[in-house]
Amino acid sequence: MKQLAIIGPTASGKSDLAIKIAKKIDAYILSIDSLSIYKEIDIVSAKPSREELSEVKHFGIDEIYPNEHFSVDIFIKLYHDVVAKCKEDGKNLVIVGGTSFYLKSLLQGLSPVPELSLEGKKNVNRAMIDLESTYNFLKLQDPEYMKNISANDSYRIEKALIIYEASKTIPSKWFEQNPPKPIIKDLIIFNIDVERDVLRQRIQKRTSKMLDMGLIDEVAYLEQKYTREPNSMGAIGIVEVLDYLDGKIDKKEMLELISIHTAQLAKRQQTFNKNQFEGLISAPLEELEEIILSDLHNN
Repeated sequence: MKQLAIIGPTASGKSDLAIKIAKKIDAYILSIDSLSIYKEIDIVSAKPSREELSEVKHFGIDEIYPNEHFSVDIFIKLYHDVVAKCKEDGKNLVIVGGTSFYLKSLLQGLSPVPELSLEGKKNVNRAMIDLESTYNFLKLQDPEYMKNISANDSYRIEKALIIYEASKTIPSKWFEQNPPKPIIKDLIIFNIDVERDVLRQRIQKRTSKMLDMGLIDEVAYLEQKYTREPNSMGAIGIVEVLDYLDGKIDKKEMLELISIHTAQLAKRQQTFNKNQFEGLISAPLEELEEIILSDLHNN
């Protein structure tokens, strides 16, 4: 099984390119996009259309609901499941998306979490009822590790408590003794190189298209069904529409802010991709398809 990754800033044309490549090399697609993972967040996430999704089998899209928790651990389990499915079906794999942090986690790996006994599970469940006390207890035991975790981050607080309960070791010590191991080795990563001005224009165009597709109705529906509490409701495109619905800004300002914030995200993505991956093969979108196919043919 061959696998490759296509990364690049938002609105750079990654999804279309991935579908073209997947068709030519008989591959499935694994999306690494922090919003496309959610069901019902369709327009805001600019996920591929139903027609595009039917052309090539996709994973990592519509996996969970907006009020469900998602993390790197869950993504890595998803990756293992997808690889097993590719091997079973005799397919290659194209990994594509803008959340390159997930890709980085596959290359670096994660430290294992120790197994809890039945008694340990009961202790953890009991402790998690009072989140504030548990957070303060862990902060006292391991201030270095807990300084990066907020007092309401129940997922990471529970993970830290599981490590402490199962290993009788503070999390920072546990991770020091159990360093991560890479999950993927020798992955070729292709990066879409796009000029800032071109990207800005594409983002503005895409934002207008999102409005025409029913962006405001989608966000209103999401708020009504899930409230504003879930992390997913803090995404670019959702926050600005909520401000519009609250009467804080008009429609023109809403569109401008979505474009500005998306362009800022794109800039952060470009910086991250450039600094975090060695041996990155970068080229403009119109040249990258040929480069990818040529590279796969020669390897």
